Amino acid sequence: MIMHKPVELVSYDPQWPQAFLRIHDKLLTWVPQALSIDHIGSTSIPGMTAKPLIDIDIVVPGLEHIEDATRVLLSQDYEPRGNRYDGEVWAFLSRGSEPAERVYLCPAGNRTHRNRLAFRDYLIAHPQAATDYAALKHRLAAEFRMDGDRYTAEKREFVDTIVMQALTGSR
Repeated sequence: MIMHKPVELVSYDPQWPQAFLRIHDKLLTWVPQALSIDHIGSTSIPGMTAKPLIDIDIVVPGLEHIEDATRVLLSQDYEPRGNRYDGEVWAFLSRGSEPAERVYLCPAGNRTHRNRLAFRDYLIAHPQAATDYAALKHRLAAEFRMDGDRYTAEKREFVDTIVMQALTGSR
């Protein structure tokens, strides 16, 4: 029987941006070829309820850089979490860091990375959309408390709608 951890949402922590900056600086020393290291996910949106987990995209120049960056992350006690979201995004979870860190390696021009930034920036610029997203997250966390995959899947339609609005400039 697989034991699932409950979906845990916490109130926004004003320390998350500083935590990201510390993590950013550490990652940049480990992956100097990174074109960008971006704070993504709910912890990057001021005021947003979130899982207590700093999500970070590391964009490298191309697929040929993924292997070296992976080797470095593994040597620094990040555990591989496989390909996520599309075939060119690799996920890693830190072991024992506070707050927890989930790092994604993406090649330059990656669609998933572009969409994450569009989603984050739209919610920062549109407080009502952020409020709606927080309400959705609370409802889904209660409904799918022991099923994190379903919790994530059920947010997809909302996220896709926001990304489309962000990329097309519509409301």
